[in-house]
Amino acid sequence: MSNHARGLWGYTGETPEGHPLSIQSTGMGGPSAAIVLQELAELGVRRAIRVGTCGAVDPALAHGELVVAGVALAEDGASKALGAGETAEPDAELTARLAAGLPAGASPAPIVTTDLFYDGDPNRGGPPRARSEAWRRRGAVAVEMEAATVFTLGRRLGVAAACILAVSDTFENDDRQRIGDQELGEAAERMGSVAAAAFRAQP
Repeated sequence: MSNHARGLWGYTGETPEGHPLSIQSTGMGGPSAAIVLQELAELGVRRAIRVGTCGAVDPALAHGELVVAGVALAEDGASKALGAGETAEPDAELTARLAAGLPAGASPAPIVTTDLFYDGDPNRGGPPRARSEAWRRRGAVAVEMEAATVFTLGRRLGVAAACILAVSDTFENDDRQRIGDQELGEAAERMGSVAAAAFRAQP
């Protein structure tokens, strides 16, 4: 363990091949992720992959499916404050190496980054339907809270950044369905393996 300040646990060590690898929690949302990435960059990090969960915007996605972000719609405040436009782009090479670990036929897809996990309506289980439909019209398949900030800040800092996600929440008739603990753990292992392979594939 290399860090546990503010409850953001971090671990650093080596892969079986002897390459350095650190795993660091960023907390929830762009502002927290921006602080962590900035400080990691100051410590010498030059490649970063966000590994986390997402909600399905595309109803065809199922619990546990992996999504590699091809672009993030910047619907959050932190990425905008850092200079993002309508979208934030990940590092192309690192993204391609992540996508190589997906099942055959799968490819990077647009996602959306937003600030709110809940929309504040106790009668709804997901994001407002109008927003979800607008995101789908723009091509987004999933929603999460950090990628656009990580991509935007990464470019400013010279850190190659990419993102892989597991679907943890699906929505049907505004009803949120949460993934089970065992299935989430299995998806996390798959994500970690794909991310580690993407790092190993680069010089």
